Amino acid sequence: MKTYIYMVRHGDSPKVGNERSRGLTIKGKIDAQRITNVLKEEGINVVTSSPYKRSILTVQELADRLGQNVLVFEDLKERIFTRENKRISDKELFPLLSKSFFEPNFTLPGGESNADCQARATKTLKEILNTYQGQKVVVGTHGAVMTLMMGYFDSNYDLEFLLQTSKPDVYRMEFNGEELVEVNRMWKFT
Repeated sequence: MKTYIYMVRHGDSPKVGNERSRGLTIKGKIDAQRITNVLKEEGINVVTSSPYKRSILTVQELADRLGQNVLVFEDLKERIFTRENKRISDKELFPLLSKSFFEPNFTLPGGESNADCQARATKTLKEILNTYQGQKVVVGTHGAVMTLMMGYFDSNYDLEFLLQTSKPDVYRMEFNGEELVEVNRMWKFT
């Protein structure tokens, strides 16, 4: 029985603020409308998300259009890089990401490793696959955690893949049980 997971990386968000509560920029809001247009005819059964505001806002309009609530799963949150829960600049983040993908157990004080993040997020994704077997499920997510979840099923989804993704981005993952069969990128806007 085929199950489809639509990984939706959140839209553009402000460069400052708390990781959990940062929303979307004007561009991010416009792109969220485009996400809705891309996915509205897919026959989506369930809309889920990370608890972070920018992820919820990216899929909220789609859920509203489908007459659904966004189901929030705490363990779909982005990888925790530091205990301060503040955004790390792109300049600071790139070397941390590089090291994390080459040393999966690397972590900063108060943060979590790629291995830990992948384990918690993939456990939740497997629960979603089992609960909604045979359905089409949107997962509002983030770049690093999305890559780690996808990489669990196929090692080609690695740092190089992450660096080529956009904000937002959409990937349709086809599963047969818990076996990943195919991935298609659906986001065409730049």
